[in-house]
Amino acid sequence: MIMADFKIKLIKSAFLNERATREMLADFVLKTPMFSMSMECKKFEEAFAKKQKRKYAVFVNSGSSANLILIQALLNLGRLKKGDRVGVSAITWSTNVMPLIQLGLEPVAIDCEINTLNISPKTLEKELDGLQGLFLTNVLGFSDDIATIKQMCADKGIVFIEDNCEALGSVVGGVLLGNFGLASTFSFFLGHHLSTLEGGMVVTDDNELYDALVIARAHGWDRNLPRSDQERLRQNNGVDPFYSLYTFYDLGYNVRPSEITGFLGNSQLPHWDEVVQARQDNFKVLQDAIKANDDFIPLKIDHMDIISNFAVPLICKNEALALQYREKFMEMGIEIRPIIAGNITKQLFYKKYVVDVRSHPNADFIHTHGFYCGNNSELDVGEIEILKKAIS
Repeated sequence: MIMADFKIKLIKSAFLNERATREMLADFVLKTPMFSMSMECKKFEEAFAKKQKRKYAVFVNSGSSANLILIQALLNLGRLKKGDRVGVSAITWSTNVMPLIQLGLEPVAIDCEINTLNISPKTLEKELDGLQGLFLTNVLGFSDDIATIKQMCADKGIVFIEDNCEALGSVVGGVLLGNFGLASTFSFFLGHHLSTLEGGMVVTDDNELYDALVIARAHGWDRNLPRSDQERLRQNNGVDPFYSLYTFYDLGYNVRPSEITGFLGNSQLPHWDEVVQARQDNFKVLQDAIKANDDFIPLKIDHMDIISNFAVPLICKNEALALQYREKFMEMGIEIRPIIAGNITKQLFYKKYVVDVRSHPNADFIHTHGFYCGNNSELDVGEIEILKKAIS
């Protein structure tokens, strides 16, 4: 039974405090003199970097674009090279893998643990030799032993980056997820922790990478670099001042955000703590219900300080139960989805472009035995009770 009119939807509203945000946005649109990337975007970058405890942030038009320019910037700097093998989470989103294929790198899907949904040191160890990069997805706000993974990559000289699009605010060992790798990406798509409707961010502490990201974001030029970096780049390359605004240093795109998305980011960022707390509180209640039902496999989460859960995963112990519970949730009017894209190696684009003979038994299990329901900061007590009833 498939229902179109869900009582509990994955996305409840476009923004937190939606009515007030829409009114502020309407006023901004009427009064702003400029809509292309300018001071609102810069303000959001600086505030987001500070809140995430990173030195730099580069705002773009989507989380997918954030992934794209991060890989391009690493190639432009020579930190990755065409043909390099880059590990990716077998449970991930399509546009974590697509830029690797598009830019001439070889994705290597790495299996996850069923009880964390994430790559672990154990599953990484099997594929570690021969990797030049690892693009780790922090699935649904969770992680495995990411500190050990970071050290494993450092020991082997592997470029380690994170997709943190679903894990804004999660903390492990006192460190925010997204701050373990050289850089990490975020999404502000509708329904994510913070919404700018469309939008994404790359954060890093590395000045050279920051400059490369800014260049890759807009055409390959230097216009948006800090003045000191801009002048150094022009001097080092002997750029005539007359041509400086139209000098293209390296490969790039046009994935700039607008002032509208910057404004929305600035209006939503003050709600960060509120959103994270609500998602954590909701998840704790629903996780307790999951643990009380022997039909489900509970997650291993005791190593996490804060779980800023994106959506609540339910992993059934057999496939028949998965089908039964999926039907039950839909009959109760609860919108559900596969866990991200399931095992990414089963996707048509992956099979078309990647020759992968490895087995991913845990990702396969999650693909067939799992699904998720929504967890957003606006769930009310009644909705939580309905979700608990569905789980029980």
